[in-house]
Amino acid sequence: MRESRDFLSIDGINLEYELLIPSPDSDTTLVFLHEGLGCLAMWRDFPRRVAAATGCRTLTYSRAGYGGSDPCPLPRPLTFMHDEGLKVLPQILEAGKIQRAILVGHSDGASIALITAGGAAGGNIAGLVLMAPHVFVEELTIKSIRAAATAYQTTDLRGRLARYHGDRVDSTFLGWTGAWLDQGFKAWNLEAFLPMIEVPVLLIQGEEDNYGTLRQLARIQEKLPHGADQLLLPSCGHAPFRERPVETLQAMVGFLEKILSDAG
Repeated sequence: MRESRDFLSIDGINLEYELLIPSPDSDTTLVFLHEGLGCLAMWRDFPRRVAAATGCRTLTYSRAGYGGSDPCPLPRPLTFMHDEGLKVLPQILEAGKIQRAILVGHSDGASIALITAGGAAGGNIAGLVLMAPHVFVEELTIKSIRAAATAYQTTDLRGRLARYHGDRVDSTFLGWTGAWLDQGFKAWNLEAFLPMIEVPVLLIQGEEDNYGTLRQLARIQEKLPHGADQLLLPSCGHAPFRERPVETLQAMVGFLEKILSDAG
């Protein structure tokens, strides 16, 4: 498998990325979109395992303010996910010469994937794999983010995150929590994008996810024109690809095989 690690410059901001190219590979690229406190490195070896199992290229990158990418100004706007989905990600696909993409998003990354696929720039999106997506704000989510903010001050959480985000860890953490905990963010909602999504969708969620309930998946199923495949994982929290990697990979491979066979 060939691989390259470098930076993409988007609007003057350098974003770290890793591209994995199996041999042989397909003309479909899986684009991995990390969670609200994630980055390229926090996907661990999961993109490599998916690339090996499917033969698809995988592009994994860190958004501005995360990992080894350039910082972003604070405070983050409450539209930060819309900005990523409608402005930044389309430019990344263009810069990477990606003609056919399947977006693989986790948490905030899954929400960004929905925005892109349901927006005007979603024409080259062939499918969505969404782990723990959010389309509206739940009290459970806010409660868990408040708990994380307390843990950041009182436990080793800051040190663990600093291993990935370096000396900018405070701006990474405070930028994210500041947006989600802002009173104005309670009105945040992505349901208007869902009826515009015509591509196949796979929803994956742990039954013990402390950042979102199954109401999120039910609302997505209700609003999508063609519904979605769904995998619910018992004894699993917010990160299926870390907590239940075998089942998550198996579901993804089956889902992606259908998309690839339909295209071929």
